[in-house]
Amino acid sequence: MIRSPKSDSRIFLVPGLLWAFLIPFSPFAFGQDFPNKPITIYCGYAAGASSDVTIRALAEGSQKLLGVPVVVENKAGGAGSVAAGLLASKKPDGYTLGNVASGVLTVRSHLQKLAYDPLNDFTMIMQYSRYICGLCVHKDSPLKTIDEFIAYAKTHPGLSYSSPGMYSGGHLGIEVFRECKGLTFKHVPTKGGAEANTQLLGKHVDFVAGTSQHIFYVNQGVFRMLMTYSLEKRHPKYPDVPTLIEIGCSDPPPVGYIIMGPKGISQDISKKLGDTFRKVAEGPAFQKVLADWDLPYDYKDRLQLEKEIPADHEWYKNFLKKVGVKKEN
Repeated sequence: MIRSPKSDSRIFLVPGLLWAFLIPFSPFAFGQDFPNKPITIYCGYAAGASSDVTIRALAEGSQKLLGVPVVVENKAGGAGSVAAGLLASKKPDGYTLGNVASGVLTVRSHLQKLAYDPLNDFTMIMQYSRYICGLCVHKDSPLKTIDEFIAYAKTHPGLSYSSPGMYSGGHLGIEVFRECKGLTFKHVPTKGGAEANTQLLGKHVDFVAGTSQHIFYVNQGVFRMLMTYSLEKRHPKYPDVPTLIEIGCSDPPPVGYIIMGPKGISQDISKKLGDTFRKVAEGPAFQKVLADWDLPYDYKDRLQLEKEIPADHEWYKNFLKKVGVKKEN
């Protein structure tokens, strides 16, 4: 039996109907639908820390644009590595993100075994600021400048200092400074910036290696900041405070505030998240939060971070090897 053209046309309509039916369920269509449920951001640090305050401000502004709740959960521990480990195990659908210092990816793997691969287990979303690290003495200290400090430290080896933790951005910057100037210090690591500041407030140490939280006490006149590091040039609010580079030392790669997700988040979703966070970060409300903490706005997108994180990872690997740091088993 010979089919008529009319019956043939009905046969060829079936695949077309199936394709039309399947379009809404394609991966592309799902990406267009993102987000359609709450987004969770793990903050790798305790409540009240600069990371916590800033990421909560970003989350609040972003949920208005995304149309879904953006919830921040504090997952403190391991200088941010606890949050990173949890994040690495989540689905790469854009609904679970993390907010950590870039040192979680560039430093920690050289020190200990981790529950994640820092260079291969994450999708970078964006960086919105960087830590201001500074060497501070108590206001009652007779030392007024970094030159006076260096001269005093050379004749009084073993000055003690507190930091937010072993191999935190604060600690590493002081290690670079110490090696550069041939000094000897006694390190008193703590569990965070607040505790490190308390050590200096009580005059239990000679100085503090601050990582942003010291700024409050500098502005209150309780601490005197003698030097900054992780900044290429002097902070405009502290024009009389030199940088580590200015006194003839190399500066560690800056430690940034970054947002990332599990490995495998699509380009469409990561771009939508990054563009949204950037829009909020450049708005007046978030810029005021940064200003209140004297933090610089330092935006980097996914491609920039994918290029810089491996390079910084290699820098810290070489530096830690140079100063004799061995990885824990």
